[in-house]
Amino acid sequence: MTKIYLSGLVQIIELPKIKDPRGNISIVEKNTIPFDFKRVYYLYDVPSGATRGGHAHREQLEFLIALAGSFDVVLNDGNELLKIHLNRPNFGLFIRQGVWRELENFSSGSVCLVLASEVFDESDYIRDFETFKSFKN
Repeated sequence: MTKIYLSGLVQIIELPKIKDPRGNISIVEKNTIPFDFKRVYYLYDVPSGATRGGHAHREQLEFLIALAGSFDVVLNDGNELLKIHLNRPNFGLFIRQGVWRELENFSSGSVCLVLASEVFDESDYIRDFETFKSFKN
């Protein structure tokens, strides 16, 4: 398993891949990503030109995988701006807490799978960018 550190707050993790002429399999298990996940959800049928995300988390960790198609993840930790293009189902993006994220540029038929460290809790979300900047300072 390959881990590529992009900054102190995000990293690309290559998932185990079993190659098979009938179709490949990638696996996410307890030891594959650096946290235990309590919630799984996915984004699909995102209209052309639409964006998702537009928030940060106070505590929650997330792992994003492009199961189908592709999309860009724009990340901001308050100091650094980073854009990651996800387009392979055996690579995922680990995002730590305190990182603003926006998902954009969805290809037709794309599916974004998200594994989250916590169950949904609205109080963990920072949905206003000015509030996020204050949180980071």
